[in-house]
Amino acid sequence: MNDSTLALIGREASLFNQDLKTHARQLREVIQNASFLVLGGAGTIGQAVVKEIFSRSPLKLHVVDISENNLVELVRDIRSSFGYIKGDFQTFALDIGSEEYDAYIRQNAGFDYVLNLSALKHVRSEKDPFTLMRMINTNVLNTNKTLTQSIEHGTSKYFCVSTDKAANPVNMMGASKRIMESFLYRYQNQIDISSARFANVAFSDGSLLHGFNQRINKRQPIVAPQDIRRYFVTPRESGELCLMSCIFGHDLDIFFPILSQQTHLLSFAKIAERYLEQQGYVPFHCENEEEARQFFVSPGNTKDRYWPCVFSNSDTTGEKEYEEFFTQRELVNRDSFSEIGIIKNNASYDEKNLVNFETELMKLKSQQTWNKKHLVALFQAVLPEFQHEEKGKYLDSKM
Repeated sequence: MNDSTLALIGREASLFNQDLKTHARQLREVIQNASFLVLGGAGTIGQAVVKEIFSRSPLKLHVVDISENNLVELVRDIRSSFGYIKGDFQTFALDIGSEEYDAYIRQNAGFDYVLNLSALKHVRSEKDPFTLMRMINTNVLNTNKTLTQSIEHGTSKYFCVSTDKAANPVNMMGASKRIMESFLYRYQNQIDISSARFANVAFSDGSLLHGFNQRINKRQPIVAPQDIRRYFVTPRESGELCLMSCIFGHDLDIFFPILSQQTHLLSFAKIAERYLEQQGYVPFHCENEEEARQFFVSPGNTKDRYWPCVFSNSDTTGEKEYEEFFTQRELVNRDSFSEIGIIKNNASYDEKNLVNFETELMKLKSQQTWNKKHLVALFQAVLPEFQHEEKGKYLDSKM
C-alpha cells in the first residue's frame, strides 16, 4: 500500500487487514474451486477486484469491459505482477447491453460468481438527459438484465457495487443506485445476492484526486470545493471490500467500511493542500479561476515553490455536503467483522412501481424524446423521499 496515499486520506494503516487475515484460508479455498465473471472489470474498482480474485488462483476468471484499452492494461498489469494461473483467464471488450454480450453469455454459461462493477459513477452525468439515460441503462437496467441472465444460467451468487451516495440520495447517480438496490429485492428467493457501498476511491479514474495528478503533469491549477466532505478508500481496499461482500455476504447484505466521521470524513480542499505538500509545493490561494490560469503564464513569475489553487463553496447540482453509508431506517450489523459493517435489508419493495419504472423508460426510449424532468419524476415515483434540487449549474461549467 502506498503510504503517501494513506497519509493523504488521514490513515496510517490499510483497512480490512485483520478481516482478510482471519478469513484468508476460507477465501482461498472458495476461490480456488470456483469460476468468476467480472463485469466492468477494467475500471479502477473492477481491476482491483480482478487482481484479488486472480491472486487466489480461481478455476476460471473472465473479465468483460467496454474499454478495450483498459483491458489491455489490466492484462499487462496482471502478467507483470502476478504472472499466470492454471485456470482459464480471459478478457472480452464487450458492451454489457449489446447482442454480442448476450451471445457471449449464452456460450459461456455456468459461472459460480458474477460480479457487476459496471457503473456511471459521476454526479456530472446528470447534466444532460441523454447521458442521464445512459446512466440509468448502466446502473439499473443492465444490472437487472445481467442478474436475470445469471439466474437463468445457474449462477450461485451475484454481487453488484452500489455507492454511499445511495443513502439518502440527493443526485441522480446516487438515486439510480438506490433504485438498483430495489430491483435486487425482486430476486431474493431465486439467487444469493450481496452488494457494497463504499467511499470515494482515491485516485480512481476520473476522480478529483486523479485530476490532481493530471493538473500537476500539465502544469495547471488545482481546484476543489472547500465545503464538501467525503470518505476515502484506496483502490486495493475497494477490491477487498467487494470480494468480502461477494464471498461472505448473503440475503441482500450490503457491506460498507467502518470509518470515523471525526477522523476520516475530509474536505476536498484539505486533501488538495496535503497533496500539494506531498508533491513539494506550497498552496498558493487564488481568488478566482482566471488568476489561477494566469499563474504559469504571467511574465516574470518566479514562484517555483508554489502551486495555484482555487477553493470555493459548491454551487452545482447534486453535491451533498457530506456522505453517509446507511440511513436511520436501515438495520446495521457491526459485529461480524473488524472494519466492515453490514446493512441487513428487509427487502421491501413495490413491484408495481418497479414495473411502471421499466415501462415508462421503455416508452421514452422508443419515442426517442425525453427530458430530465421526465426522468426525475420517474425516480421520485420509485423513491418518494428523493429530494432532487436542480441548481442549473453542473461541474462541467467549472474549471
